[in-house]
Amino acid sequence: MKINPDKSKAVGFTRARVKERLTYYLGGQLIPEVNSFKYLGIIIRSDLSWADHVNYTLRKAWKALHLIMRILRQGNNNTKRLAYTSLVRPILEYGAVCWDPYRDWQVSALNRVQRRAAKFANHSDESGWETLAQRRLVARLCALYKAYTRSPSWKAIGNSLLKPYHLSRGDHSWKVRSRKHRTDVGKYSFVNRTIKDWNSLPAGTLASFPRKLNTFRKRVRDAVTSK
Repeated sequence: MKINPDKSKAVGFTRARVKERLTYYLGGQLIPEVNSFKYLGIIIRSDLSWADHVNYTLRKAWKALHLIMRILRQGNNNTKRLAYTSLVRPILEYGAVCWDPYRDWQVSALNRVQRRAAKFANHSDESGWETLAQRRLVARLCALYKAYTRSPSWKAIGNSLLKPYHLSRGDHSWKVRSRKHRTDVGKYSFVNRTIKDWNSLPAGTLASFPRKLNTFRKRVRDAVTSK
């Protein structure tokens, strides 16, 4: 595979104060350094903030929703809901396992899209709909399940998961050792954030573990939506 230098960018990830920037060359051509770039549809920033990607996702989702609202203005409620779940919600959830926001304004901004879609489809609020936060939580737990069970694509993460030093009476036997971090970037990263959610799952959700992913997803969804 030949790499095109004209389509390549360099991004440095560090918390240190860099006095002299490193320069990168590919085939004798200088690769420009940027603060953010899109990789497989996900915008990654040098400070590991997801603000740019959340804003990009919101713009794209609103554009798709407004298009549906214009085309299906006279459609029935089932058609409107199907259009939202097929064309808009996947935009709001693409790659959300890694960028699931924890800041209130980002969560609220994403929720407004679904609330507007629910009002368009049902002429009411989104009651009865699974919230976006719940869906992102289920997706994160299923991803950690793949890592825990050493699924081929997630084996590297799975190998970093450690057993706790001890288990208390209320802990389930599949608990993962939590990690301490001084920054929000580390605290709210996918693995570290999801470990806390994994450890708080009811023991019954993980009973007869491991099991098929679809069965695990159903039990996790039941546990999440029942809270």
